[in-house]
Amino acid sequence: MKKRKLGPAGLEVSAPGLGCMGLSHGYGPATDVAEATRLIRAAVDLGVTFFDTAEAYGEANERLVGTALAPVRDQVVIATKFGFKEGAPAQGLDSRPARIRLVAEQSLRRLGTDRIDLFYQHRVDPSVPMEDVAGAVRDLIREGKVKYFGLSGAGPDAIRRAHAVQPVSALQSEYSLWWREPEQSMLPTLKALGIGFVPFSPLGRGFLTGAITADSTFGSGDIRSSLPCFEAEARQANLALLDFIKQLAERKQATPAQIALAWLLAQKPWIAPIPGTTKLDRLQENVGAAKVALTPDDLRQLEQAISQVAIQGERYSAQMQQAINR
Repeated sequence: MKKRKLGPAGLEVSAPGLGCMGLSHGYGPATDVAEATRLIRAAVDLGVTFFDTAEAYGEANERLVGTALAPVRDQVVIATKFGFKEGAPAQGLDSRPARIRLVAEQSLRRLGTDRIDLFYQHRVDPSVPMEDVAGAVRDLIREGKVKYFGLSGAGPDAIRRAHAVQPVSALQSEYSLWWREPEQSMLPTLKALGIGFVPFSPLGRGFLTGAITADSTFGSGDIRSSLPCFEAEARQANLALLDFIKQLAERKQATPAQIALAWLLAQKPWIAPIPGTTKLDRLQENVGAAKVALTPDDLRQLEQAISQVAIQGERYSAQMQQAINR
């Protein structure tokens, strides 16, 4: 597995990593613990060294990740996050320094480890100066409880303010062939500061795999059931994007998901996406994307094709966006 360096402090991870949220949160019933453990360990066997969790995904998610990776703890990078009241997004934001320290201690216990490799602020808290947030994480780094500092969903100003206090190794944000907003201001800022980028939902919450059709349905526990971009009318319109991806996939003897991930990897050498899955075959498929080489001509043709498709539907419902911004 090829490695990628994120940020100025020496963080090195596999590309891709594994987003672990969906194993117990956000996409319906939790995966059986034994099955999820096998999946995480299979990822290690395939060369994955980068695993992502968060307090907000539930205590069980951190415990699962920590237990599954315990036998290979020194070979992997574990990322987790702080930033919500009681770890619950619905309750609003809380990045007070005392809360950050408490979450770090709790996450260390749940993960069963003596250090958090990458500690993200999950969302910017406008009520707490970014300098105070970065200072709190800096103190944890000095104490050896955290190794690297990350931000999630932060804008250029917040990134610069944090970076001035404690160097930021990575920004996590949504980025994919159907959500390219980070290209406008985020990527230039990260390049200027030497910060790595960790795209979440790099497969458009499953849309870019080609498995979702106009007839797909989602259970009440599946986040996609409440997302405007997955409503029937929008989904039907957005399928046009997949037509172009499938054509290139056929030419490259790859899958649509592999093309979507290979495209991300081709954008910058400091991008490390974290696709999530609950299935071994999908895990193997995602890891295989690192071997798909897209030529400049491939990228040019793909760019021309997708520029003709206007993605329909918002990423989040109004209620979800309000909770995120609260």
